[in-house]
Amino acid sequence: MLNQVSIYAENKKGAMLEITEILSREEINILGSVTNDSPEYGIVRMVVSDPRRAVQALEAVGYMCKVTDVLGIEIQDRVGELSRLLAALNDSNISVDYLYLSFNRESGSPIMVFHCNDIAEVEGCLAAKGFCSL
Repeated sequence: MLNQVSIYAENKKGAMLEITEILSREEINILGSVTNDSPEYGIVRMVVSDPRRAVQALEAVGYMCKVTDVLGIEIQDRVGELSRLLAALNDSNISVDYLYLSFNRESGSPIMVFHCNDIAEVEGCLAAKGFCSL
């Protein structure tokens, strides 16, 4: 299980730059990220090296943040692996709210980061099907 930081940011020029500069000054590494936007505001979801410090630094300058548990499942870098993971989830009647890609810096393998209900149960289910979570 991983902690993800969700950052609520105004949809304006330079917003992502400001967020990444804050994290850079704090020496916090971004390990994976996805951005969802609307005309006025967006949600930046990130797995970072130090979620607690990231939230403190971002909230100190006015960003609203939330920490959420997500799963990081390492898969092989080959055709069909994401489909295999999604089929395992589907076969277990598990719905994925959203997902995005990261990489294991040590092994170079892709990591699918995703959110669903009952993270602990899903983690156990996937482990039983041979998937490795972080």
